[in-house]
Amino acid sequence: SKMPLLSVPKEVAVGTAMLGVAFATGVLAGKRYPSLVFGRPSGMIGKNSPLRQYILDHSLREHPILKKLRLLTADHPWGTMMVSCEQAQLMANLVKLIKAKKVIEIGVFTGYNALNMALVLPDNGQVIACDINEDYAKIGRPLWKEAGVEHKIDLRIKPAIQTLDELLASGEAETFDFAFIDADKESYNEYYEKCLRLIKKGGIIAIDNVLWNGKVLKPRKGDLAAQSIHRLNEKLLRDARVNISMLPMGDGVTLAFKL
Repeated sequence: SKMPLLSVPKEVAVGTAMLGVAFATGVLAGKRYPSLVFGRPSGMIGKNSPLRQYILDHSLREHPILKKLRLLTADHPWGTMMVSCEQAQLMANLVKLIKAKKVIEIGVFTGYNALNMALVLPDNGQVIACDINEDYAKIGRPLWKEAGVEHKIDLRIKPAIQTLDELLASGEAETFDFAFIDADKESYNEYYEKCLRLIKKGGIIAIDNVLWNGKVLKPRKGDLAAQSIHRLNEKLLRDARVNISMLPMGDGVTLAFKL
């Protein structure tokens, strides 16, 4: 069946086209210089690669309090769970591009990405931040306050599925502009389906870790996370409800633009 025509605000259409060009450029560069762009099994530029450092040096515009939270998170034993700073900056830019007011984040950790998005939301904007571990969020909460955006972040400590169901039950379907999914991988499909109901037409769902350090290439029998992500990746390719761009950034991120 034919994919539906893009029927979204002009800003989103332009943004999608730009991301498509950027991805195509990356693929071509990878064919010519595979060691630079596809130097790791996951297809990522190595975390400690001089090329990645060049990207950060020439693109990252990090709020001082964001930097403070990033450094605090880096010292945490599970600090590697934090979304990459360049990816978080892209999420914030997309939120700003579509003039978002209501955002969902599934998987908060210390709150770096939530803070990044809250900083660009209008004063009456809101991030519904879903997590099951309040201890991690306690690291970021004082910095949310220091940045003057704590009132924009509604932290809900309970299973994210429960929060999403509560939002749907309260009549908030198709009222959100943006969603970021980065929690337990086995539940990714359920998170996606519920977010798709909550996001309005023209909204964006960003799904993190879609390359899962390269394990999606051949998911092992007992690797439920890799299997779950791979199944969702295959589903998204054929999902006529959205337009998509899969980007080789961080551990891979797919942007789904709701039609």
